[in-house]
Amino acid sequence: MRKKTFAAAALLAAATLTLSACGSGDDAKSPVTVVSGDTSNKAATILDTPFEKPDLVLTDTHGAKYDLRAATKGRPTLIYFGYTHCPDVCPLTMNNLAVAKKALSKADQAKLRVVFVTTDPARDTPAELGKWLKGIDPSFVGLTGDFATIQAGARTLGISIEPTHKDKKTGKVVSVHGTQVIAFSPKTDGGYVLYGENATVDDYTKDLPKLIKGENP
Repeated sequence: MRKKTFAAAALLAAATLTLSACGSGDDAKSPVTVVSGDTSNKAATILDTPFEKPDLVLTDTHGAKYDLRAATKGRPTLIYFGYTHCPDVCPLTMNNLAVAKKALSKADQAKLRVVFVTTDPARDTPAELGKWLKGIDPSFVGLTGDFATIQAGARTLGISIEPTHKDKKTGKVVSVHGTQVIAFSPKTDGGYVLYGENATVDDYTKDLPKLIKGENP
C-alpha cells in the first residue's frame, strides 16, 4: 500500500525515491538528505552526510532494556522501522534480509546486527515481537517502547511515522511509516547507506559482505 515519498538530492541533480508503507492514503513528502553518485540503477544510496545512530533506549523481545547505541557500537547494523501486523512490505523486507544474511560466513553472520523497531508499540509487545521475529530470524533484534520516543528516533533518520489508526475504507488498524533500511558502518557507527523497499534478496546478498566491513556497496 503506497504512502510515503523519500526525496534525495544527488550532487547537482535531485532524485526522488518513492517508498511504501503499511497503510493507505495519499503520497506525502519526507525530509531531504544529500546522497552521492548516480543511484538510478542501484538499490543502495550512499549518503554524503551519514546519519547519527538514534539515541534510543527501548525494550527488547526478552523485556530487557536495550540501548541501541551501546549494544551496536562498532558492529555493522541494519535498522528498519515497521510492525508485525503489516500485510506486505515489513515481512518481505525482513525476510529478504534474513535470506541474504544466511549467505554470509558464520563469522560475518555473528557480526551483523539487524534491528527491527516497531511503529505499533501498543500491539507489538515484547512477546509478540519475539514470536514474529522467531519465524524470520531469531537473531534479529526486536524493539518496542513509547511511541513518541520511537517516532523521534525515526525522525532523526528522515523516516516518517504516524500513530496507528483505523483505515476508513477497510476498517483495519494500520501503521503508516517510511520503509527505508539504514545501514550503519562498524567503523564510524554512522548510517551511510540507505535502501528502499524495492531492494531485493540479491541486492542485500551482494552488498552485505561490504557493509560488514564498512565499505561502500
